[in-house]
Amino acid sequence: MLYQIYENQRALMEPFADFALAASKLYSSAAAPLGKNSLTNRISAGYDLLYRLGKDYEKPEFGLKTVEVDGVDVTIQERVEIDKPFCELRRFKRFTDNVKTLSNIKGQAAVLIVAPLSGHYATLLRDTVKSMLKDHKVYITDWKNARLVPLSDGEFHLDDYVNYVQEFIRHIQAAYGHCHVISVCQPTVPVLAAVSLMASRGETLPLSMTMMGGPIDARKSPTAVNNLAMNKSYEWFENNVIYRVPANFPGAGRRVYPGFLQHTGFVAMNPEHHAKSHYDYFKDLLKGDDVSAEVHRKFYDEYNAVLDMDADYYLETIATVFQDFKLVNGTWQVKGVDGKSELVRPQDITNCALLTVEGELDDISGSGQTQAAHDLCTQIPADQQQHFEVKGAGHYGIFSGRRWREIVYPKVKDFIRSYSPQAATAAATDPTSGPEAAAAVAAAAPGAARATKPARGKKVAAAPQQEALALETPQRAQAAGAKPAETAKPAARAPRARAAATPAKSAARKTPKA
Repeated sequence: MLYQIYENQRALMEPFADFALAASKLYSSAAAPLGKNSLTNRISAGYDLLYRLGKDYEKPEFGLKTVEVDGVDVTIQERVEIDKPFCELRRFKRFTDNVKTLSNIKGQAAVLIVAPLSGHYATLLRDTVKSMLKDHKVYITDWKNARLVPLSDGEFHLDDYVNYVQEFIRHIQAAYGHCHVISVCQPTVPVLAAVSLMASRGETLPLSMTMMGGPIDARKSPTAVNNLAMNKSYEWFENNVIYRVPANFPGAGRRVYPGFLQHTGFVAMNPEHHAKSHYDYFKDLLKGDDVSAEVHRKFYDEYNAVLDMDADYYLETIATVFQDFKLVNGTWQVKGVDGKSELVRPQDITNCALLTVEGELDDISGSGQTQAAHDLCTQIPADQQQHFEVKGAGHYGIFSGRRWREIVYPKVKDFIRSYSPQAATAAATDPTSGPEAAAAVAAAAPGAARATKPARGKKVAAAPQQEALALETPQRAQAAGAKPAETAKPAARAPRARAAATPAKSAARKTPKA
């Protein structure tokens, strides 16, 4: 009933929002009936703000058309490689007619970015993707809004999330012979489960896992988000935040955790901050500060765009991650596509490098929650594990904004490079060129060198930055004077790789049969 009431209210507000937009344009026009003066400016700014508060926010686009690689503008084409009922595996394919640049990008590592399914769309990682495209072949999980998925497509469980990740990893490995995985926030848990299950079966693993700001062990330094999930019962969530999709959507009747409730929770965490942000936007319009106003619009176009999550997936995540702590307790059973349940055993991972990244000021995933992955992956050699704490960074700052571009990304790039097939760099070709290309990369992958790393769990502090950036508010982003990714300062080069893997390890890295 609440969902239907919300939809009715939104439908009623839509014409008023459209009117506010038209009125704002009318009063800001040079041909306005009352002329351009302080009064008409205030009226125009007021209507503009009313429009922003009342409009419906649809899914944003990634909007990545080009990226600079080695000083050359490379064209980006988005395309969906796998279309699942609840997720699309989206690839950002790069095109250039510069022979040298083409040769370089063909030999770069393939990376799967697993975006969070926790309220916002995958476009929240736009800055992450843009940076990664400079040096990698990039894929991302683009999760669908559950209210748009018909009931005929079935339910979606946390187990399905884990199975999706495994399928995507295998798809990329089949194309290139290897891949790396980056998980941001919520997916750190299902990604670790997916790789653990593949390790237990003896499948080819990703060459590396990078886990950023996720609740591997939510008991450590619990935040307000953790406390809510821990202190309310499973039944409370099922009875108070789960509703059925109204009849005017393709997913009519599906049980979901609605996006508008999630958004309300986001705002409720810091309402004064958001109120000030909107007031600052109003003042920027009065001053004619178009740059600051556009920063506000871009931020809230992303922040206010939310999606519904399937109820089964949401409730199971609450229970598994925040209440029963099944991953760290070693009690998590995941049902595979064959219907059989398997125990998640991170200790079975033996040949997949691990980097964890945390923000010092993260108020969503507290300190130590992501680092806990090292305590679970006991069989990964200590010199293949590393933890990185980003000083002064909040949750968003570790994957978006200046801190991401100048501090975190160079670290991630060097880490991935250290565990990528060295022999394939010059000779590897795109999988669309034929099966010989994938075979060449697969042949090189077993011999990939492994760089020496600090002992497991040892923190590597980021260098302090005078200009901080965390995307909690657009004003902070503007105040920091965010620069394009091209101006980022490079991190120190990773240590020289040690000897190639032993023949035994090489044999273990054959591509699994279809």
